[in-house]
Amino acid sequence: MKQFTLEYWKDDGWYVGRLKEMPAVMSQGETLEELQAMIRDAYKLMVEDAAENTFVPQEKQELSISL
Repeated sequence: MKQFTLEYWKDDGWYVGRLKEMPAVMSQGETLEELQAMIRDAYKLMVEDAAENTFVPQEKQELSISL
């Protein structure tokens, strides 16, 4: 399991948030607990979608890099 930072704020009575390390993963909820559940779902959907729609050739190489 990976650790992420959830940045969140209140907007018109809703908790709105995003993952600091992956700002494209955003969601909202009526409570902070609901926001956390929705963010988890949004992250899982994004990862599943990327895995299904990414072409990786059979022959490939790997290289370790620091970011």
